Amino acid sequence: MEQTDLTLIIPAKYESESLPIILDDLKKFNFEIIVSLRPEDELTIKAIKSHNVRIIMQKNKGYGNALIEGINACKTKYFCIFNADGSFDENDLPKMLDLNKKNDFIFTTRYDHGASSDDDTIVTFIGNKFFSLLGKIFFSLNITDILYTYVMGKTESFKRLNIINNDFRFCVEFPIKIQRKNMKYYSMASHEKKRIAGKKKVSPFKDGFLILIEMIRLFFFKN
Repeated sequence: MEQTDLTLIIPAKYESESLPIILDDLKKFNFEIIVSLRPEDELTIKAIKSHNVRIIMQKNKGYGNALIEGINACKTKYFCIFNADGSFDENDLPKMLDLNKKNDFIFTTRYDHGASSDDDTIVTFIGNKFFSLLGKIFFSLNITDILYTYVMGKTESFKRLNIINNDFRFCVEFPIKIQRKNMKYYSMASHEKKRIAGKKKVSPFKDGFLILIEMIRLFFFKN
């Protein structure tokens, strides 16, 4: 698989313990890697300085912003969001890339047949089920794990979406705009591994409320 096919976009926030391990695991692939983080995250920057990655210093803050800036800097045909905490299964990447050749985007899910998770909690499980159901009812989304961002896509297709949310609202704005632009997407089963270190960066109730408000906004407004 040629290196020019795919770039992994890794949003990082204080992941000095886990990210070097992830980068070592990814060496078996010949993919380009962009790590998107804030310039003040000096520990993470120092921890990965010996790895062959391109570092993007975020101009703004937030998980969504890290992804937007990282993908916009991507020069390959395909990109894939790959978290820095060790929870994504890198062995899914070849299958995702193969499927992506016939689709604009490939989503993964922890809840379909053959899928599983070692890191999900009852709160995140209920939240994902609730928001996935809202996505299906109000936007006709055929996605069972709407907040799970292990997603691969065509770089040019992403740039046409004009994503504006810099925080975790990115997670719902992204698939909703894909649906509205009639882009082709597919969802495949995946296994979520136990994160290597640290805690989830998402605040279930605060971010859940913001995500709900964003879905309401997108229901009534197209932009």
